Amino acid sequence: MITFRLNGRDVSLDVPEDTPLLWAIRDDLGLTGTKFGCGVGQCGACTVHVGGRATRSCITPISAIQGADVTTIEGLDPQGSHPVQQAWREIQVPQCGYCQSGQIMQAASLLKDYPSPTDEEIDGVMGGSLCRCMTYIRIRKAIKQAAELARNYGSATEGDSSNG
Repeated sequence: MITFRLNGRDVSLDVPEDTPLLWAIRDDLGLTGTKFGCGVGQCGACTVHVGGRATRSCITPISAIQGADVTTIEGLDPQGSHPVQQAWREIQVPQCGYCQSGQIMQAASLLKDYPSPTDEEIDGVMGGSLCRCMTYIRIRKAIKQAAELARNYGSATEGDSSNG
C-alpha cells in the first residue's frame, strides 16, 4: 500500500511498487490532465510536482512517492487562477494543447527558482518540455507574463497544494 497526498488530500493505493506514478494518477485515481507522451521522461507531457519540484511521472515509480506531496495540473489551482494558468490563457499559448499541462507544471516550478527569469533561464529549464506545435515563443512570453502577475498579485506558487 502506497500512501501520499495528491492535490491536498490523502490517498492510498494498492498497486505494484513499480507502477509509474502517471498510470496511478490517470488510471487508478481518474485524473487525466497529466498526459502520456514518450514514456521515457524526455518530453515533459507527464510533468507533475512531487514535493514542489517538477517530476516526470512516467518514469517515477509509485514507491518513490511514499508520503510525498504530489500536485497535478488539476491541483495547481482548481479555479485556474495560478499566474501561469492566467498567462497561458491571456497569451493563447496552446495550439493542439496536448503538452500544455506538463508545460504549465514545469513553468510553475521554474518560477519558484527564477521569479524574474531571463530567456536563457527559461530555455534551460523548459528545454526538456517538448511542444509538437512549436509554440515556444508564446510559452516564453507567457512565463514572463506569469512572473509579472506573480509579482503583482502574490506568489508564483500560490495555489500549489504541494507547498502545504
